[in-house]
Amino acid sequence: MKRQAASSGRKRARIPSGKAGAANGFLMEVCVDSVESAVNAERGGADRIELCSGLVEGGTTPSMGVLQVVKQYVQIPVFVMIRPRGGDFLYSDREVEVMKADIRLAKLYGADGLVFGALTEDGHIDKELCMSLIAICRPLPVTFHRAFDMVHDPMAALETLLTLGFERVLTSGCDISALEGLPLIKRLIDQAKGRIVVMPGGGITDRNLQRILEGSGATEFHCSARLARDSGMKFRITGCKICETIELLRPSLPASEKRPLENETNTQVNVLRTLFEFLDPSVPKASSIHRVFY
Repeated sequence: MKRQAASSGRKRARIPSGKAGAANGFLMEVCVDSVESAVNAERGGADRIELCSGLVEGGTTPSMGVLQVVKQYVQIPVFVMIRPRGGDFLYSDREVEVMKADIRLAKLYGADGLVFGALTEDGHIDKELCMSLIAICRPLPVTFHRAFDMVHDPMAALETLLTLGFERVLTSGCDISALEGLPLIKRLIDQAKGRIVVMPGGGITDRNLQRILEGSGATEFHCSARLARDSGMKFRITGCKICETIELLRPSLPASEKRPLENETNTQVNVLRTLFEFLDPSVPKASSIHRVFY
């Protein structure tokens, strides 16, 4: 039985770029959904990883197996997404039970921080639920994720997060991307006055990072570097819907365009390094770019 080749070696030496970026006053968090992507993020200079599953749905809770193996391969902090499903951020009692259980397990398997968010039906922060989840998370730091971009009043919501004790909030400025939401991000950072980290995220690329950095005054940034890669499967059933879904997410390339896995890995690393050139001049120049989006 032939399987996708895995990278060898349990531990990888760090490329000393992420820490330099943090030392310069900037920090880059990279969202990943696999062990390979986590390794690539660290090699590319990430300061922190947000680990999740279901990126197509905006990120859901990863398996504890993925967390356990990621922690074996990387040395940078790993913050774990706690989100039981895609869709909105209004949760049932049973979904809350799942979230609490996932937090306990994530702590058990080595999470360095937790990421979650919850809203009331009228678009306000669910203070009661967030307080109960934060209590389970402690002493680990907590980030309120992009549920923030769906709140009724962002400025009031920021003060609520401060009161609850969140260390940071991830936001696109309640817009389609962080670049479009830049004016609100700047207002949020000004209002926060260092009491909470306002972390821009959503559509950050090497082409707009400089504008977001200069226009917001942010010190932490969130991005993902995604690549569509060819499936290793030789046998396919084109009429099966689950296969159609897989091919939509990992499209098959013509033979002339197929690239070895190692080249794809290097491209993903280079995408990240190009971003980090803005934050850390010591990062080696990237030799190629594919695409970056969130």
